[in-house]
Amino acid sequence: MRTTFAPSLPAQPVSTQQMDRPVVGPGRGGIGRVDSRALPTAALLVCLHLVCAVVIGAAPATAQPRSGYRWPSGAPVAVVEGFDPPAAPWAAGHRGVDLALPAGSPVLAAQSGTVVFAGVVATRPVVSIDHADGIRTTYEPVEPRVVAGQAVGAGQVVGVLLPGHRDDGVDALHWGARTGPTTYINPLRLLDPAVIRLKPLNRAAQRDRHM
Repeated sequence: MRTTFAPSLPAQPVSTQQMDRPVVGPGRGGIGRVDSRALPTAALLVCLHLVCAVVIGAAPATAQPRSGYRWPSGAPVAVVEGFDPPAAPWAAGHRGVDLALPAGSPVLAAQSGTVVFAGVVATRPVVSIDHADGIRTTYEPVEPRVVAGQAVGAGQVVGVLLPGHRDDGVDALHWGARTGPTTYINPLRLLDPAVIRLKPLNRAAQRDRHM
């Protein structure tokens, strides 16, 4: 930006009335005389203008996107039962999705991360993985091929699917995701592109379809 400097002007006598005015009309060379009391306000306006210019011109900071997740089945499969989070942490619900997958199929890590659990929880074999974006994914019933503390890459085999997850006898992988101890999210939304699936009108109707 080019700046032009005005030449120095000889001092002019200023009356008391002129001192009381915020701004007096143009003086010599078209330069106005500004009341000293207006300087703090003018300086503030200039600073605000500069700050706005910097903020608008800068790229907004964004959180690390939750993307790049893969199907733990290795390819898109049918969703046997969708995500239906409970109304309260202790209430009934479906805290994940059931993916149609034959027993004996390899189960893959949906994203790179660190295995935090590989074992049995209430008779169910489970593998849990923590990811860099703060999400933890879980896979069950899966016979582990990894151990706690092991780093895994996206698409790496973490176990083998076992039968018996569903009461209707359909082989399925239960895939869950959460951002906190009781905060579950729909893992299908992590896929790229995200999979949108409407949840059933009520759980009783869903059970009737399985029978």
